Amino acid sequence: MVSDTLESTNPSQPRDPLVTRRRWPVSLVWLVPLVAALIGVSMVIHAWLSIGPQITISFQTAAGLEAGKTLVKYKDVVVGSVSSIALSTDQSHVIVAVALDRHAKNFVRADTRFWVVRPRIGASGISGIDTVLSGAYIGLDTGKSTASRKEFVGLENPPTVITGMPGKTFLLHSDNLGSLDVGSPVYYRRTQVGRVASFRLDDDGGGMSLQIFVDAPFDRFVSKATRFWNASGVEVSLGADGLKLNTQSLATVVAGGIAFATPHGEDLAPAQDHASFVLAKDQQTAMASQDGIAQYLQMRFDQSLRGLEVNAPVEFFGMNIGRVVSISIDYDPKKRRFPFIVGAVVYPQRLGRVREKIPVLSGDEQQQTALFLRLMVEQGLRAQARTGNLLTGQLYIALDVVSNAPKVAFDVNAKPLMMPTVGGGLDKLQEQLSGILGKVEKIPLDSIGDHLNDDLAELDKALKQVNGEMLPEATVTLSEARQTFGRAGDALAEDSPLQQHLGQVLQELELTARSLRALTDLLGRHPEALIRGRRVDSAPIQTPPPSQIKDLQEPPR
Repeated sequence: MVSDTLESTNPSQPRDPLVTRRRWPVSLVWLVPLVAALIGVSMVIHAWLSIGPQITISFQTAAGLEAGKTLVKYKDVVVGSVSSIALSTDQSHVIVAVALDRHAKNFVRADTRFWVVRPRIGASGISGIDTVLSGAYIGLDTGKSTASRKEFVGLENPPTVITGMPGKTFLLHSDNLGSLDVGSPVYYRRTQVGRVASFRLDDDGGGMSLQIFVDAPFDRFVSKATRFWNASGVEVSLGADGLKLNTQSLATVVAGGIAFATPHGEDLAPAQDHASFVLAKDQQTAMASQDGIAQYLQMRFDQSLRGLEVNAPVEFFGMNIGRVVSISIDYDPKKRRFPFIVGAVVYPQRLGRVREKIPVLSGDEQQQTALFLRLMVEQGLRAQARTGNLLTGQLYIALDVVSNAPKVAFDVNAKPLMMPTVGGGLDKLQEQLSGILGKVEKIPLDSIGDHLNDDLAELDKALKQVNGEMLPEATVTLSEARQTFGRAGDALAEDSPLQQHLGQVLQELELTARSLRALTDLLGRHPEALIRGRRVDSAPIQTPPPSQIKDLQEPPR
């Protein structure tokens, strides 16, 4: 034992290596919750990394929306969902909180638009019918802005133009909106090629600005010279060809519409995107010649202008060159009458090449117009208020040459220019009728009536005399004449003695004629018988029958 101990304690002797064993301070049971915690942390981190932007959208109503169920879609792809819905502080609208996916962070731009997709029925058709079963959802259209935002105002109606659609946007300016609305169709040759995207009132309140979108490839038909007009409703015209009804389609009657065309001979180069045009009230106005600079005129009428209204046409030899813009009444103390002052704007450029063929002095366009009008006034050009429609009594202003018109002075430097006028229309007809009535009143109808009554009395006396005296005598005369004609008829009857005596006389005349014919034949053969007489031994001359006498008289052929 001692030896063993000494051997083990002797440092000079080699010893076996020592093996150190370590023990875990924690039991293996705790590994399960540790792994679960790591998984939970990873899920939290993944969820935190996958969370997209949180935005709010305000709508007028929350119809069809439900927190936790309503989705947000872009091109039918889910990019988020509604997390909560609450009323605004003033309770005028609802605020919808939307949680977007992480990959949808590029959709949160300053010009992004949101709207609720639900079933809608309008003039342009039925939309959102698929939401009847799946439920409403929020649609979005990403914009092009580089700035981002978190609060948006949702659209109450879906936009008609989505970002990225092929086509061009054009701006139209009009005096009023008429029956147009968002979604109203745009036509080219009666084919729908676009729609109205939006409209707004101008800042000065003087008109409307409309934004239309023309789909590709039809946008190439819109050039710098293209004319646009309001094609809403039904256009009715009565002309030499009869009654015409014109409309683009049934949709324009209900929801309005816009049509466009390019005049022949104009530049056909396509217009640029967001180009501006003027929206005319109808096709005739749109396709008319370019107006150019307007010239203001005033006309003084000493007649009633009942039926003349603002915007009534001003025509030059039947061509529309302007319109009436004002009608006011004045007082003339010398004549003690109330004339009317009519203001009108005319567009001389609508005359085209006419002014180029009439020599005028040089100057700006308004000076040339004044000189042109002075030249025409010297030739008898006058303004007249004429009746345009006998049924409604509407008047229009006509600029026409009046024969034998008195000469008047025309001041080209007057501001505004005063156009000389003459009476016309129904007033002139009334003056003529008044003159005729005045002449009729001068006729002495009373004395003519008295003389006519005296003549009728004399005629009545004469008729009574005829009935009392002359008619009985005439009756007796007619009776005697009837008897005389009866006797004459009896005398001319076939079995009357007069007829028999007349037949005997005719027979004797026939025998006498035969004897004379025989005597002339004898003298023709024996003319000496007038001196010597008829020979005794001569054979009696036999008178041939009439047929042989006719043969003897005819010369041989």
